[in-house]
Amino acid sequence: MKAFESAQIRNVAFVGHGGCGKTSLVATALHAMGVTPRLGRVTDGTAATDFDAEEIERKISIQTSVASGDWSSTRINLIDTPGYANFVGEALSALRAADAAIEVVDAVAGPEVQTHRLFHAAEDADLPRLFVVNRMDRENASYGHTIDALRKAFGRAVMPIAFPLGEASGFAGVVDLITSMAFEFEADESGNFKEHKMPKDLAEATARFRQELVEQVAETDEALMAEFFDQGTLTPESLARGLKKACHLGQIFPVVPCSSLKNIGAAQLLNNIVAYLPSPSERPDVKGHGLAGDESRPCSVDAPASAIVFKTISDPHAGRLSFVRVVSGRFNHDLTITISSRDVQERVGALSHVVGKALETATELIAGDIGVIAKLKEAHTGDTLSDKAHPITFPAFEWPETLTTFAIEPKSRGDDDKIGVAMHRLMEEDPVLKLEHATETHELLLRGLGQLHIETVVSKLAKRYKVEVSLRRPTIPYRETIKGSADGHGRHKKQTGGHGQFGDCKITMRPLARGEDFRFVNGTFGGSIPRNFLPAIEKGIQESRKRGVIAGCPMVDFEVEVTDGQYHDVDSSEMAFKIAGSLAFKDAVAKCRPTLLEPMMSVEVVMPEEFAGAVMGDLSSRRGRPQGMEPFRDAQKIRAEVPLAELGTFDQDLTSLTGGRGSFHMELIRYDEVPGHLLERVAAEIRAHRPGDHHKEEES
Repeated sequence: MKAFESAQIRNVAFVGHGGCGKTSLVATALHAMGVTPRLGRVTDGTAATDFDAEEIERKISIQTSVASGDWSSTRINLIDTPGYANFVGEALSALRAADAAIEVVDAVAGPEVQTHRLFHAAEDADLPRLFVVNRMDRENASYGHTIDALRKAFGRAVMPIAFPLGEASGFAGVVDLITSMAFEFEADESGNFKEHKMPKDLAEATARFRQELVEQVAETDEALMAEFFDQGTLTPESLARGLKKACHLGQIFPVVPCSSLKNIGAAQLLNNIVAYLPSPSERPDVKGHGLAGDESRPCSVDAPASAIVFKTISDPHAGRLSFVRVVSGRFNHDLTITISSRDVQERVGALSHVVGKALETATELIAGDIGVIAKLKEAHTGDTLSDKAHPITFPAFEWPETLTTFAIEPKSRGDDDKIGVAMHRLMEEDPVLKLEHATETHELLLRGLGQLHIETVVSKLAKRYKVEVSLRRPTIPYRETIKGSADGHGRHKKQTGGHGQFGDCKITMRPLARGEDFRFVNGTFGGSIPRNFLPAIEKGIQESRKRGVIAGCPMVDFEVEVTDGQYHDVDSSEMAFKIAGSLAFKDAVAKCRPTLLEPMMSVEVVMPEEFAGAVMGDLSSRRGRPQGMEPFRDAQKIRAEVPLAELGTFDQDLTSLTGGRGSFHMELIRYDEVPGHLLERVAAEIRAHRPGDHHKEEES
């Protein structure tokens, strides 16, 4: 591949709501650049950036992919991201590698849920943004209505710089409002077009849009404002120069029309990327932490080498592939790097540029470029790689919190170990995923961003690693406690040939404050029980409390005081007193009014204001206790406390209630008593569905 300097590189992330045509748009751009010999299609599984088996089967993007090509003496690294909320972590990590965001919007649907979320994510990352109104060939497509919706959502900085030649089935080309040139495309979907001056009737129709563009660009610069007052307009050269500066500063978000299906507008989009979006060398220095403290790295090949790993893939043929955005310096085969998060060193292996799944060998990766380093053993997504002589650490990635949890079980008993190995590799590729073992319920829990997210993981386990698993909702980790105090007596006496077994203890049980768990107190006197037998009594109580008395749940928040007892010089033993302690616990707890505790979650829900009433009603129906509502950006945030047992389907129900425009966060805050009218029913359900009981039987 031809060598380029940093100023000749563009790194753009295509983001937007699922189904708006991002992958198809990338495919048309690759075809226009001559990277692919024919136009790739999502529908027939030939799109360059949807190459994973799951993506081809489901016909949606589930991971970030990169494809590079050359256009107008510029290398353009196109980063294609998923649009569904279940895979938003991939899109967020892609923004760390990009210098600008291409916000793709459907010409019929307009801005949707993920459009808003990823616009604000790009805003937080201080990235310039350019809107593409895609699928202009669709029935009911409307450029004007989409522009109005974008301005309503994101303000007057949304500014069309191109206009469509026709709409819906009549969409035939693009008019550039800066140069007043029209690009009319042939009807064979080849992407070929003829260029001519804007027709007079269209010039009149677009005059208002061009005048708005001229005025808004002039407002961003004093020299341009003076030119505007002198001439009443701006020359195309001044307009283009001012637009570029305003776009870099986030003062204007240009909008252009396109049709990825009919291959209309890809060349003009590439021209706009080169003309108006920044090169890496035009972006601010990247801040990090070096040996001497806070440090910034400029995009310069003369600076010490540093890079960010924004994606990891475990390829069955090529091995581990680390996708990197080079921040500064040069990466070559001889470089020894430090991996900041683990303070380990590795030598850089094979370097490549990438087009989807195809790798093209590179001799080096320079500041501002995107590429792949093969077989780094220790590098993970989010890590900083840097020259060992000049180490630096860039800010860590902030991954979205998991919202959905399933318990997973292997369908074959021999696959327990395989799950751990396979999931470790999948979590390297997707750091949002979490796998943990629930000690109380003896379940293996898989956490993700939604049911679709989890289902794709299960499919990958089966297809890649030949591990079949089943999914079910996890068991709620209920606990038991006591509401009153009582005395208990336990005596273990057994006489056989030789030494017998004898242990006798009396205890008093009392409730503790919520969260204090367990306390053991020695209240004996006069040597009624030798001190060396007290730990055995405690052990017997500890083992018994793990199984509770109501539903087999662990018992918490109580105190046991040993008040008296008896022993035998010959027959007493630790085992005898352990059994006596267990018997005393069972005797006392039945008289202490035992009850169930359930986990309570603090839930924060963010959604547009029009859905607040429906969401509040839904939370109340789940035994939720609202804690307040407050504005949050352009939406509302509701806070409530809700029992975990009532939140099993909340992620799906919230999506249904808000049309996918709601999100939520929850965390455990405490355990509360199960209401009395529900106690028997809940206890019966727990006893009937405790998956960990067979483990307990084996342990006992």
